[in-house]
Order: sequence, then structure tokens, then C-alpha cells
Amino acid sequence: MRMPNPSFKFDPSRDGLSKTLKEYEEIALRYVWSLGKEGAGSGAVWGHVNERLGEKSISRASIIFFLNRMVDQEVLEYREETGKGGHHRIYFPGLDEEGYKKYVVKRLLESTLRDWPELTKEALMELDL
Repeated sequence: MRMPNPSFKFDPSRDGLSKTLKEYEEIALRYVWSLGKEGAGSGAVWGHVNERLGEKSISRASIIFFLNRMVDQEVLEYREETGKGGHHRIYFPGLDEEGYKKYVVKRLLESTLRDWPELTKEALMELDL
């Protein structure tokens, strides 16, 4: 599988998926994962995210941008469906949670090996894996 260039920021001080995802992004991604191949349109994802955020809210445009970024990274896939208002993307998992975590680790290692090959190798040796 071809791995595209990542477009995420990695914050090692955070826990779990929040190392690379904002709160609303994690909610959206977990929702799509929970639906499997059935998937969901951006409106359903947006509604779910805002319901879970409670007092906070996120724009539908932000949800669409995030979902399409995940498609570009092959974390999500989509199919076109025709419905009220024309064609709509239905998003479904391309990678599951384990696959996403592995994707992040591989991209981080590839990046550091490309820019700092010797230091990355030394650091991995010092971890005594």
C-alpha cells in the first residue's frame, strides 16, 4: 500500500489519538470506525460530533475538511451516493484504529530516518527494544 505524506502534527505530551488529532477529529474518526463499511455522510458525522461536544461546536466545513484529509491519507475511503441535493460522499474506514496508529508510527520513523538517520538509529538502539 502506498503511504501518502502525512499532514498531522504529533504532540508527544498528549495521550492516545490526541497525539495527532484534535478532540472533534477523534470523535469523528471513532464514529466512522464504529459504522464500518456502512459509513456516514458529512452531515451525520457533523451531527454526531456536535452532539458529543456538548457546549462546544464545530462547523460542518471543518468536518468535511477533516474527512477529506483522512481520505487523502487513505485512513478513510468514500463512495459517491445520490440523494437529496445531488451527489454525496459516504465515508468509511480505510484503516482501523490499529492501522491508523501504525501509519502514524511509520510516518514518524520515515521522517526522522530521512532527516536524521544516524541519530534515529542511535535513539532506537538506546531504547533497548
